[in-house]
Amino acid sequence: MSTATLRDSHRAEPTLSRRRYPRPLGYIAGGLATVLATGWVGLQVEPAPLPDTAITAGEVTTVPLPNDLPAPVERFYRALYGDRVPVVDSAVITGRGTMRIAGVTFPARFRFSHVTGQSYRHYIELTVFGARLAAVNEWFVDGHARLELPFAVSQGSNVDQGANLALWAECVWMPATWVTDPQAGWEPVDGTSARLTVPFGDGRETFIVDFDPDTGLLASMESSRFKGENDQTKTGWLNEALEWGHIDGHPVPLSAAVTWADEGSPWANFRTEQVVYNGDLDDYVREAGP
Repeated sequence: MSTATLRDSHRAEPTLSRRRYPRPLGYIAGGLATVLATGWVGLQVEPAPLPDTAITAGEVTTVPLPNDLPAPVERFYRALYGDRVPVVDSAVITGRGTMRIAGVTFPARFRFSHVTGQSYRHYIELTVFGARLAAVNEWFVDGHARLELPFAVSQGSNVDQGANLALWAECVWMPATWVTDPQAGWEPVDGTSARLTVPFGDGRETFIVDFDPDTGLLASMESSRFKGENDQTKTGWLNEALEWGHIDGHPVPLSAAVTWADEGSPWANFRTEQVVYNGDLDDYVREAGP
């Protein structure tokens, strides 16, 4: 073989290599980029609201505001209600928002149904392109919780502890419960915060509640909660009321967020769109679906 032939042979091999391998890799990379871009677009689409609940609102009566509350707590209730507070026995809260699951933030729509101070049911849909991708049903009834996820069921004593905290934290949508239900108690801390204690089993759980120094409205509630059903230690759990307003004349947080201390940013954001008070939830709270 001549020298020229050898040179030609060595030049030919890289040319064949470039044609044979990079093109399929390029197609794969391009396809992945398209899938990722499409998925990202789908996560930007807000779903339609859940259908209106079939629960009919009941009469809401009022009682005098207690006169033995810590100063920032009294200021909060007077800012919301004046001298009298509503008695809310049940509530259905509906809205939309986002939830971060396994590092991916999904659009979501939710309905939280409470028999105040006793039980609740959560229904949540995660969506892509506005369509349901997965549904979550969660119950806290008779002191025990059951969380049905698309890939698993979670329950046990740790889940019960976290659900009990959620039962009381979500009273932010019917905050008079913290003074009308004798199970809850307030203790002073300082001029802009107070301690809220609630029952769990044979003991008590505690929230540190901070109030906005300018408006007097509730700003955040912090507690410690088991994050996983097998965790040995609790994690800081922060609930924030980001914006207050009125829906059908009821003062509620229009925007709220929930953050785990070890994540550093909210994993869930909620925007309130409908509230229904004092409907009959005795059977409804045990059902599933929206």
